[in-house]
Formats: sequence, structure tokens, C-alpha cells
Amino acid sequence: MIKVDLVTGFLGAGKTTFLLRYARYLMGQGLRIGILVYDHGAMNVDLPLLNELRGEKCELETLAGGCDADCHRRRFRTKLIAMAMSGYDRVVIEPSGVFDMDEFFDTLQESPLDHQYEIGSVIAIVDAMLDEHCSAEEDFFLATQAACAGRIVLSKVQTAGRAEIERTLNHLRAAEKKIGCGGQTDEKLVIRNWNELTDDDYAGLMKCGYQTPEYVKTIAGIQTDFQSLSFLDLSLEGSELLNTITQMFSDRCYGRVLRVKGFFKDTQKWFQLNATAKSIQIEEVPETRSAIIVIGISLNENEISKALTGKVPEHRML
Repeated sequence: MIKVDLVTGFLGAGKTTFLLRYARYLMGQGLRIGILVYDHGAMNVDLPLLNELRGEKCELETLAGGCDADCHRRRFRTKLIAMAMSGYDRVVIEPSGVFDMDEFFDTLQESPLDHQYEIGSVIAIVDAMLDEHCSAEEDFFLATQAACAGRIVLSKVQTAGRAEIERTLNHLRAAEKKIGCGGQTDEKLVIRNWNELTDDDYAGLMKCGYQTPEYVKTIAGIQTDFQSLSFLDLSLEGSELLNTITQMFSDRCYGRVLRVKGFFKDTQKWFQLNATAKSIQIEEVPETRSAIIVIGISLNENEISKALTGKVPEHRML
């Protein structure tokens, strides 16, 4: 059977960056892999970041979000059935940051997937500079992802201080207790600068397995308070766009903005944007298409659209 791994983590934790490194390791072991990426909304901006992996040893697939829970599960199941026929040695799934872990385990127990796939490793990525002011729903996703993981890999440890890392770990432990599980967090931790991870480290992650703890479930499927809004071909560029995004995190007239990501142009160069309330990361990329996704809770679509495009969405105009 095909081994299938899940690389999960809450919004902005760094799943795609980790996946790039993990996939290179797998291919270096001579494995032919398939990667399935999907996001919370109807548009995915993470897939272009993985394009360098495409080749004889790696194929990329995407799954559109923006639908109800039952539709999403059907699409997920259908995609996995199709991928099982492609001759992969291993499949790696990178889901949305607001992913219901039960969807992964339940789907793989269904026929014919239960005869096509075997769960390999579940790896949870946790931001070492985690925002302490999380809602109950945010803590639920954070806790369940970590509880089901075989390993919990902290990201951004090279820029986080010891006190900040300890606050993050205390928050994670408390979040797991809220859902009735925990106590094994410390045994699963990987706290290393990712530039220093070795082949032995990746081999351990590849074989770390997973857990299926019992916990109190406070949400159902992917029908949550989280929203995502997508914008294409923005006229805003450079500092003007970054200033607007910074304002979105601080001004609640836009709702509670948790993450902004995508691609933008500035002085004939293209950049990848990955922003949270604590940090804005920018990296130059090959020419692409301007696209921004705003993810958050109780988002004010009118205000966000006016800020980014200068107009109210037509379907919302009165």
C-alpha cells in the first residue's frame, strides 16, 4: 500500500516551507511522491511555491476549498482514489490550517482507500512565536493537530527567544488540556533551526507515525467561523499594499484578520507575501500573478475589498 503523510499546522505556521524541505528529502531517497495541497478558500496560492518540485519524482495536485463539509469530503476522497492509481511510493498532504483531523483519519478508513493507503506520519508544524490571544476555536485546531501528530516541529525558532518558545509550549499544553488530552507534547517536540535539520532528522520524521487520542470535539467538519477572501490582479503594489495589510491586522473594522498571503508586484519584481499580526515575510519569486488571500474570523468583506481594490464587491453592493 501507499504510505500517506499529513503535514498539518495552524494558519501561518510554515507548512509549505517545511513541505519543500521534507519533499526534497523523500525524493533524495529515490521515492516517487505525490503532493496534495488545499486551502480553506476557493483559491490556492501555496501551490506555485512548490512548483520547483515538479518532475519525474514529484507531481503536484490541488483540491479546491470554498464548499460545504460533505462536498469537501467527497472531493478529498475522489482525489485520493485518483492519486492511488498514479504509481506513487508516498503521498504527502498539506491541508488548510483550519483542518478537521477526523476528516483525514475517517476518509482513509473508507473503501477503497483503506486498501490503497497506509498512514505513515502526521507532522504538526507550530509557530514558535504563537499568538497567545487565540480564540477557543483556534486553540481547538492547534490542539487536535498537535495531539494527533507523531512529531511536533516548531518553526521560526531561530528568530524566537527562549521565553517566547516556552510561552508557546505552555499555550499548546493548555490548549490540549482543554480538549481532554495532552501530557505527551514534550516527547514529540522537534525544536531546531530548520537549516540545521539533517537527513537523520528527516528520516525520523518520515517514521514518526501518528496518534489517535480521544478528545472533546467542539466543532463539526469544516463549517467554522473562519473565512477566507480572495483577490486577483490588485493595482496596489509595494509599500502601499504592505501598509494596507498592516492596518488590517490592527483595525477591527476589517474583522479579525489572522493571516494574509499571496503574491504581489513591486518595481517590476514579484514577491511572495506571508503575513500574520506578528510578522510580515517577503521573498522574491519568479513572475506570477497578483493574488492575495485574507483569512480570519468575522471578516468585513466590504471594508477589506475597499482597502485592497478601492470598491465594494458587486454582490454586496446595495
